[in-house]
Amino acid sequence: MKLKGNTILITGGAGGIGLEMASRLLERENTVIITGRNREKLNRVKEILPKIHTIQSDVSSEKEIESLYQDMIERFPNLNVLINNAGVMRVVNFHETHSSLAEFTQEININLIGSIWMTKQFIPHLKKRPTGAIVQITSGLAFVPLPTSPIYCATKAALHSFVQSLRVQLKNTNLRVFEVAPPATQTEMLGQFESTDMKGVSIMKVEDMVRDTLKGIEKDSFEIRPGQSNQLKFMSRLAPDFILSQMSKSTDRMLAGSK
Repeated sequence: MKLKGNTILITGGAGGIGLEMASRLLERENTVIITGRNREKLNRVKEILPKIHTIQSDVSSEKEIESLYQDMIERFPNLNVLINNAGVMRVVNFHETHSSLAEFTQEININLIGSIWMTKQFIPHLKKRPTGAIVQITSGLAFVPLPTSPIYCATKAALHSFVQSLRVQLKNTNLRVFEVAPPATQTEMLGQFESTDMKGVSIMKVEDMVRDTLKGIEKDSFEIRPGQSNQLKFMSRLAPDFILSQMSKSTDRMLAGSK
């Protein structure tokens, strides 16, 4: 797919992978719109990237997604690429009692339900464009979970399955469906983890991750697995018990403090 002259909507675009993608796509002469929940962060991005368009919107809200859709088709009728990037990752210890169903539900709504509903909402418009794409950001943890973040990993595994089904359903349309499964990437999301949790893990620079992603999209590689994500998928098939035990070491340390 050509990555020039498109109109692109990126959810969760005020930081991390979303912001880096927005910046690189602007350089390629695309019209880029980002969404996020935090108005201050969006304003800061606008100061850095004056050509970008920002919309405050929460993907965990069905009403806000529907409102976003109406706003987009009115202001940006040439929209032809949707990048579902918004996500949160929490450390969850089921031995602790302070976690609430609301916290679990919010993580599921942002990571999974929001992407599904965004996709459902925007497909009718995207199908009308001469060329279009849906890009779903999942994770290498869709293939092998990190047990310290069980809700996050479950949502990413579900999205991986969702994208496979969606690609089949849309195979006779003009829409390309891409899945990008980043490895551990140098973003704010990793800040909640101790350095010992990341021992032995190769942290990929966000610039390199996005560079590989855009190359993959240009080559019509529909499942893009930058960095260690490719090894995670391979090992999940070759030696699933071994790779899960390796990923569980940080959980063992967490559980040691829960006895």
